[in-house]
Amino acid sequence: MTNRRRFMKLVSTAAVASIAAAQTDSTPRSSAESVRTVSRANKTVFGKNVYVFDAAMSAVGIHHIARDIFQKMESNQFAPQGYALLFKPGRYRLNFNVGFYTEVAGLGQNPDDVLIDGGVNVNAQWSGGAALDNFWRTISNFALVPSASGGAARFAVSQASPMRRMHVKGNLNLFDVWKSCHCGAGYASGGFLADTLVDGKVVPASQQQWLSRNSRWGLWSNAVWNMVFVGCQNTPGNTFPNPAYTVVNRTRVIREKPYLYVDRSGDFAVFVPAIRRNSNGVSWASGSTPGESIPVEQFYIAQCVKDSASSLNRALADGKNIIFTPGTYRLNDTLRVTRPDTILLGLGVPSLTAMTGGSAISVADVGGVKIAGLIIDAGPVNSRCLLEMGPTRSSADHAANPSFLYDLTVRTAGPAAGRNETGIIINSNHVVMDNVWIWRADHGRGVGWTKNPTKHGLVVNGDGVTCYGLFNEHHEQYQTLWNGNAGRVYMYQSEMPYDPPDQASWMAGRTDGYASYKVADTVTRHEAWGLGVYCYFRDAVIQCESAIEAPVTSGVKLHDLTTVWLNGRKGSRIDHIINRIGNPVYANTPPSAMRQTLKEFGGFG
Repeated sequence: MTNRRRFMKLVSTAAVASIAAAQTDSTPRSSAESVRTVSRANKTVFGKNVYVFDAAMSAVGIHHIARDIFQKMESNQFAPQGYALLFKPGRYRLNFNVGFYTEVAGLGQNPDDVLIDGGVNVNAQWSGGAALDNFWRTISNFALVPSASGGAARFAVSQASPMRRMHVKGNLNLFDVWKSCHCGAGYASGGFLADTLVDGKVVPASQQQWLSRNSRWGLWSNAVWNMVFVGCQNTPGNTFPNPAYTVVNRTRVIREKPYLYVDRSGDFAVFVPAIRRNSNGVSWASGSTPGESIPVEQFYIAQCVKDSASSLNRALADGKNIIFTPGTYRLNDTLRVTRPDTILLGLGVPSLTAMTGGSAISVADVGGVKIAGLIIDAGPVNSRCLLEMGPTRSSADHAANPSFLYDLTVRTAGPAAGRNETGIIINSNHVVMDNVWIWRADHGRGVGWTKNPTKHGLVVNGDGVTCYGLFNEHHEQYQTLWNGNAGRVYMYQSEMPYDPPDQASWMAGRTDGYASYKVADTVTRHEAWGLGVYCYFRDAVIQCESAIEAPVTSGVKLHDLTTVWLNGRKGSRIDHIINRIGNPVYANTPPSAMRQTLKEFGGFG
C-alpha cells in the first residue's frame, strides 16, 4: 500500500480540529513505578512480552510501559517481536498509542467490564499522517471513553489492524490528519470493524474501503470508494455508487473470534462465542455473548524462544489447543491440525514462518477449527501454499460446525525473503474467513518480480465458503481463484501487482493481464458484495483486460463493483470492470478516468 500517493479525501478544518488531539501525552515520568508495575504485570504463564494489568496497579506505571512499547514499535514495521497489553476488569485512566505488532485487549467477559478513560489510539504521525502502512495491530474487548482525545478515538489503520468487540463511548475517527498542514485527512486504504458499539459518530474520511460487520453507531459520516456494512445497525442507505455504501442487512453465519479473559474464579480462560445465523447487531447487546468457556489448562502456551514445530505438533497430538505468545516462530515442519474444534490463537500478533518448503499450517477435513490472530510468513524455500484448509478432494459437510479464520495475514517477503505459490488453499467445505489479508510484499526485504514470486493469494476449491473482509494483493497471476460453489464474499479489496516488468510477463494466455477476482467457468452459484480492484503499474506500461471475471449464469451475482487507477506509467490501465464490461481507468483525472463502477452483474439466464 506504500505507493497510494494520488488520493486524498479532504475534510473540513473544523472537523480535523475536533479530533486533532495532541500526539504525545504529558503524564509524568516515574521509572520506579514503571519497574514495579512491570515486575507484577508480566509474570504470568504468557511470558515477558505479555503484560496483564489490574486496576490496582499504578496508572503511571502502566502508562510508561505502554509508552515505552510504542516508542519501540511506532515505526518498526518488520520487527520480529510483539507485545500484548491485557487489562483485567476495572477502570483505568490512561492515554497511549498503539504501534506495530501490539495487541490491546480487555480481559472481561464483556466489553464494558473494562473501561479505559482517556485514550487508546492509533495515529500515523510516523509517516506524516498517512495510515497506508499502519498494519499488524489490534484492539478489542473493552470500553473506551476518549476523554483525552477531544471526544474521539483515533484508529488510523489499513490492512491487518482489526477493531473488535469494542464499546467506544464517544466518536471514532478512522484516519489521522496531515502532519504538515492539519487541513485534511492523510491517506488510509481500508480496514475492518466487528461486534462493536460506537455511541457517537464514525468518521472514515479518507478510508478508501472498509468492512463493518455486526456493529452499531450513532452516525456514519461518509464514504470514498466503498463502505460495506453486513449485519449492522443504524447504517446509511444502500446507495452505491454515490454515496458508495453497500448494505447487507443480516450476517448469514458468524462465530465471533475467540478471546482470552478472566473467569469468575479469577483464572484465565478462552471464551468461544456461539455461532449466530442471520444475525444483526453486536453479540453482547442483550447481555453476555453466548458461548463456551475453555480453561487455559487446555491450551499449550507457545513461546518462540523455546518451541519448535516438533513441540507444537506434540501438543496438538496430545489434544491441546495452542496460544502463541508474541514473537517469530521459525518452523522446520508443518503444524498439523487433525482434531475437530482445535483453536490456534495468537497474542500480540505473532508470526509463523514456513522455513523448509512446507505449509506453516495444514488442517485435516474436520469442522470447528478456529485459527486467529496470526501472521503466516513464507520462508526462503518455496512452499506450495502457506495455509491449507483440508487436503485435496475434501468432501465432508461442515455446515453445522464451520471452521473459522480470523485476523490472519499471509505474507510473502517484507521482513525477509520468502517464496510460495499460493497463500491460502481452502479445500474443505463451509470455511468462514473473517478479516484476512494475503500480501505479496511490495516493500521491505526480498521484494521483486523474481525475488518473492507468488501465483495466487487465495484458491478456494471447497463449497459454501464465506469471507467477510478479503484483502488480497500483488500476486503475479489471479489474486483470488474461486473454484468452489456457493461462495460468498463481503468486501473485497485488491491491488494488482505493481511490478510486472513488461506486458509479455503478465499474460493470461492471450489475454492482457490476469483478473484479480476470478470465478471459475465451472461455478454455478457465487455471490459477492463490494469488490474493489486497483492498479498501479509502476515499472512498465501494462494493461489488464478485466479486473474481474465470472461466468454468466443465473446463480452468479456480483454487487457494487469498483475499479480504480491509483498511479502508474502513462498508458497503463484496467480496460474493463468485469468480462469486458465497463470503461477503462487510466489516469488521475478526470474522475471518470480514475474510477469506474458497476452496480450489478449476473443473475442472467
